[in-house]
Amino acid sequence: MISRLGKFLLVCALVVSTGGHWFVLQSVAWFTMTVNFVHTDSLEVALKKTFDGKHPCRLCKTVEEGRQSEQKQATLQSEIKLEFCWQRSTVTLPQPPSEVHLTIPLISPLTRVHTPPTPPPRAV
Repeated sequence: MISRLGKFLLVCALVVSTGGHWFVLQSVAWFTMTVNFVHTDSLEVALKKTFDGKHPCRLCKTVEEGRQSEQKQATLQSEIKLEFCWQRSTVTLPQPPSEVHLTIPLISPLTRVHTPPTPPPRAV
């Protein structure tokens, strides 16, 4: 069985590999922005300012830059194409021998050396 730490590390690796870390950072940024805007405005205005895109914080800008750099790397990687050439190869197998001699040992009842056990075993 995988330990709890192993499962946690596996989940973290999957989240990072699918880009979930940007979602987590963006959520933290939105929460922080809402809390900061609530100090000066009402909750409704704070939420509008948070999600209108006109008032980004430093973390929002960092997340956007990180996403863009990942997208640039992904496009660079997709431009590199590997072309594989399929070559037909012929395989030659050696010819089997024309004459095959099979020797079958002859077993007769007279060749038996041991006598059967007495009394014969019973089926259970």
